[in-house]
Amino acid sequence: MLEGYFTAFHKVGSDAYKPGLERSQALDAALGYPSRQFTSVHVAGTNGKGSTACTLAAVLTSAGYRTGLYTSPHLVDFRERIRVDGAMIDKSFVADFMESYASQPADMPQPSYFELVTAMAFCYFASRNVDVAIIETGLGGRLDSTNILNPGLSIITNISLDHMALLGDTPEAIAAEKAGIIKPNVPVVIGEASGSVRDVFRNAAAAKGSPAIFACDNPLFTSAVSDGDTMLYKDTPWGDIRGQLTGDCQKLNTATVLNALVVLSEHFDISPDAVRNGFADVCSLSGLAGRWMQLHRNGISYICDTGHNAGAWQYLGPALAGLASRGRVSAVLGFVADKDISAILPYMPREADYYFVAPSVSRARPAGDTAGLFAAAGITGTVCGSVAEGVKKASQACTCDADVVFVGGSTFVVAEFLAMESLSA
Repeated sequence: MLEGYFTAFHKVGSDAYKPGLERSQALDAALGYPSRQFTSVHVAGTNGKGSTACTLAAVLTSAGYRTGLYTSPHLVDFRERIRVDGAMIDKSFVADFMESYASQPADMPQPSYFELVTAMAFCYFASRNVDVAIIETGLGGRLDSTNILNPGLSIITNISLDHMALLGDTPEAIAAEKAGIIKPNVPVVIGEASGSVRDVFRNAAAAKGSPAIFACDNPLFTSAVSDGDTMLYKDTPWGDIRGQLTGDCQKLNTATVLNALVVLSEHFDISPDAVRNGFADVCSLSGLAGRWMQLHRNGISYICDTGHNAGAWQYLGPALAGLASRGRVSAVLGFVADKDISAILPYMPREADYYFVAPSVSRARPAGDTAGLFAAAGITGTVCGSVAEGVKKASQACTCDADVVFVGGSTFVVAEFLAMESLSA
């Protein structure tokens, strides 16, 4: 019902974007101000905010707190967006909420899809009496519907050039939008920032009287090394910890999370065991999927990742190149039409074999168009008629245990891949 009732930004793009807080504030008031009924942590940023939010939620759940988690977009099931202690929102609550919304006064401002889902999340967390909720912004920060919160902590992971038509065409302009979540006298942890972007955050925090902690200045671990299927962080304030999420980008996310935990420890009892357990089992504790996610099916190794901009591919590209030095890497890639592919092409490993696909959404860039853009950069590959066909052809190219199939480029490609029946365990 919900999917058909509203136009979702993640399916049609900027046509569904409704900036501003007026509708969210009106809806929150009509529903009894659920946004004010729980402690929250507000997370913004171009990349890494999902991993950061989920890891924080996993640690707090492990610490014994009833923890809400709001993220977007979902991959397979809409209810992935709204969780309490890792469990998705009840179907009955979704149905009851929509019925209640339909009875609201006709003159109420018409919310966007994301605004309505945000209100649903806040109502659910209030109804479940959560101790804390980790809330991820949808787009930007200043005008994002989640920004009606008055959180106990704000987090901004980093800034990269993405959604420029909506947020600004310079890092400083985008930083200013993200900085809009900083609230008066509320601490803000900033994961990665330098130069003029750092100045934007520092000045915004100073103007609000908010303590600003730059995690990049003090990551709170002495080393981070890949150790099998985990990342080992040495000498954190909670001892050595192993992270289930791997890849170089996770070092920055971990620094952000650890600095956030220092702030949260002033109000929550967070033991070393809770930190270790949260990092070690973040996926099952929070429901996180699609971040360098490794699957083994029918003797084939798959990796999928929802990274879709230059900020993500500066890490994904070298990681794939490293895998290609040990075996064949077959990359199944598809994109949406409004994504600037030119920005990520320099990071694409030349050693990989490419299979170009189009996700099954109206925003999709045709696979042939993607192939043309890659060809102009000197990268050739096979055009496929669907994600399933691309995965099948890439899988057939695997001949030994060292070979890997990578699936990504767009969240929608990863979603279709994870929904494929042939991948069911």
